[in-house]
Amino acid sequence: MRRLEIRESLTPPEILHVTSMLDAAESATGHQSIDRQRLPAMTGGGKGVTGILSWSPETGRPVAYAQVTRMDDGPSHDKPAWVLDLVTDPRQADEAVAIGGEALHAAMDLVGRRGGGAVQWWVRRPTPVHDAVADAVGLKPTRDLCQLRRTLPLEGIREPEPLVLRAFRPGHDEEAWLAVNNRAFHWHPEQGGWDRSTLEGRKREPWFNPEGFLLHERDGRLAGFCWTKIHPDDEPPLGEIYVIGVDPDFQGLGLGRSLVVAGLDWLAGRGLGVGMLWVDLSNEAALRLYRSMGFTVHQFDRAYTGEVLAGGTSDPLDTDR
Repeated sequence: MRRLEIRESLTPPEILHVTSMLDAAESATGHQSIDRQRLPAMTGGGKGVTGILSWSPETGRPVAYAQVTRMDDGPSHDKPAWVLDLVTDPRQADEAVAIGGEALHAAMDLVGRRGGGAVQWWVRRPTPVHDAVADAVGLKPTRDLCQLRRTLPLEGIREPEPLVLRAFRPGHDEEAWLAVNNRAFHWHPEQGGWDRSTLEGRKREPWFNPEGFLLHERDGRLAGFCWTKIHPDDEPPLGEIYVIGVDPDFQGLGLGRSLVVAGLDWLAGRGLGVGMLWVDLSNEAALRLYRSMGFTVHQFDRAYTGEVLAGGTSDPLDTDR
């Protein structure tokens, strides 16, 4: 029987085991199972982050690693929100559903014992196995996000009148940007409802660069914005249109397309050869726009979500030794 253990931080041998499993999974699938930027538990622990190891009784090695991250900078502070991550050993493919289900169930039980709340598990390039694991623990597929890419610089796509833009000014533009963002994305489960602490959290990220946070004003008001992000460690390095929005009072003027062009031009000016963005597969209008600008589908990711009630099992997992 597999042994499950909670880890607030991993020992050096455990880090090697988990890293080896991540490498094997990436070699088998061609992509990362977990964004390694979200693995602070591997290097000594992080606030609100807990790991769960599933050990094989036959080999004495981990066959799964799950991670629970409490999100404190989400749009809603009424109740906790949690992100789940999971990687399973590809050499255990025949038992992937059972192994992954056990690890995720343990992660969700941990969430319950820490107050419960909404949980979300994002999977890159989901397969029927991921659907089966999610179903086994009561998580439902709720969003499919598509990553689109195109080469840079732009060729043959130019606006008749390029927008007048300026860079975001920290300490000056926060409230105006929050007002426009929340009006533009009032319907969005993640981008809507931001407050100052949410924005400040993004500004503290190592990738944040106000020069790539482009604002367009009309009639003395912020009318729209294009917030870019650079991924220098990807292969190839990527320039991302992170968030793009137009105030509802200025919609219908074609600003969205012009802002995309401006953002891609800014990224190309920094030497990036590939532009990228994410869009919901259900957003047909946005998909048509981006395809008309030369974007093609690179991958899609799926979110499985659920609600965990406060409480927990009477048979707790083993904790740190």
